[in-house]
Amino acid sequence: MSRKCQLTGKKANNGYAISHSHRRTKKLQQVNLHSKRVWWPEGNRWVRLRLSTKAIKTLEKKGLQAMANEAGINLNHY
Repeated sequence: MSRKCQLTGKKANNGYAISHSHRRTKKLQQVNLHSKRVWWPEGNRWVRLRLSTKAIKTLEKKGLQAMANEAGINLNHY
């Protein structure tokens, strides 16, 4: 499974690690992912998703079904 948020699609960002002498080397800034069990009221069951912390905060505000609809995800497969 790729390091990608299943609801928002967030993934790694390319950046530079800059040393004290200002030499630049490429690095990947990974997304902060967590495996989370979320209650899905419409399906009346738990769903296990790999979410970014930003998605978890948004999920508490919008709800699981609304975010899944925006992402175009069918929760019956999870």
